[in-house]
Amino acid sequence: MSDNAPPSLRPLVAANRHRSELENPTPPPPDPKHSLAAKARQLRILLAPFTDLAAALYPSPPHGYRMRIERRIWQGHYAVYEAGSKRLRPVNNCALAAAPIRALMPRLLAQINKSDVLQKRLFRADFLATTTGEILVSLIYHCPLDKTWQAAAEALRQNLSINLIGRARKQKIVLGADYVTERLAANNRHYQLRQIEGSFTQPNAMVNEKMVAWACKQADKCGGDMLELYCGNGNFTLPLAAHFNQVLATEVSKASITALRWNKKANAVKNIALARLSAAETAAALARTRPFRRLRDIDLDRYHFSSLFVDPPRAGLDSHTVQFAAQFDRIFYFSCNPASLAANIAQLAVSHRIQALAAFDQFPNTPHLEAGVVLERRRC
Repeated sequence: MSDNAPPSLRPLVAANRHRSELENPTPPPPDPKHSLAAKARQLRILLAPFTDLAAALYPSPPHGYRMRIERRIWQGHYAVYEAGSKRLRPVNNCALAAAPIRALMPRLLAQINKSDVLQKRLFRADFLATTTGEILVSLIYHCPLDKTWQAAAEALRQNLSINLIGRARKQKIVLGADYVTERLAANNRHYQLRQIEGSFTQPNAMVNEKMVAWACKQADKCGGDMLELYCGNGNFTLPLAAHFNQVLATEVSKASITALRWNKKANAVKNIALARLSAAETAAALARTRPFRRLRDIDLDRYHFSSLFVDPPRAGLDSHTVQFAAQFDRIFYFSCNPASLAANIAQLAVSHRIQALAAFDQFPNTPHLEAGVVLERRRC
């Protein structure tokens, strides 16, 4: 990741920085302290003040699991930064990447290296793949992209049968499509999930299906209505809707809401309403303290929420959202940061108890862990 990216691309670079830190060109040797069992023990220590439950464990294959990666392009090679430095190191493979990405990477680079136009001031390639083999590649440049580049890039796209995006300062040129469509198995059916370039998607498709299946199992027979905050493109929303009467899903990202709108229609899921709102705005809307034109077609009075689903950023829920969450009888909470999860549960423990707990190894052999928790309101 370059600190010299054009100003218009720096938000994209910053948003992706944590991904690069999780990647290695080859699988590292197993580290006992980063095993799923060891990470689950740390999770149990963090949550020990609130429960004696042991987490159900959901492992990942040690390699071939990443559905999205990024690579610097340096001197005609893929490259990564050496740990703890700004020195680039050439790499020829990425064993952590899903098979379609691994197969494409050398073919893509070979064709780029044959073209002066495609090589010129190219500094990064981002890959987004699906389990069905569909791939979107974003090529990011330090120079403007003209019609000559577009013609060369279109030939590249057709040769490799991929979708391709060219990015430079104040430029985004889409060749093919700026999305891929994933296939998610849940509830004895398959859901189509449009995933738009630049918006959040689950990086580990195999573990993601385990996460969705666990969430659906916990929601089975819950009934009532569910509110979802941070819904993204509907990865959890669509399958969970089968277990509730009505679902209201909110998300601040315009691209994610656009994807969810398509996903809802493509999967013929009728009981989801969606709105582009932040968590704070959703709370204000439901408290009737602030009206929103974005809710003009949604009758909030017809909802009787008993369940809340949240999958927040690493920082977890802010104090106001925690207070809002405490109003619900049941809270489904997925977290990519056990420390912020524990801090939020400490605030919720007065009114809620942990009813179910799971640990998902999204990034095997790293310190990172995804946790799923179901909290239920205390009855006495």
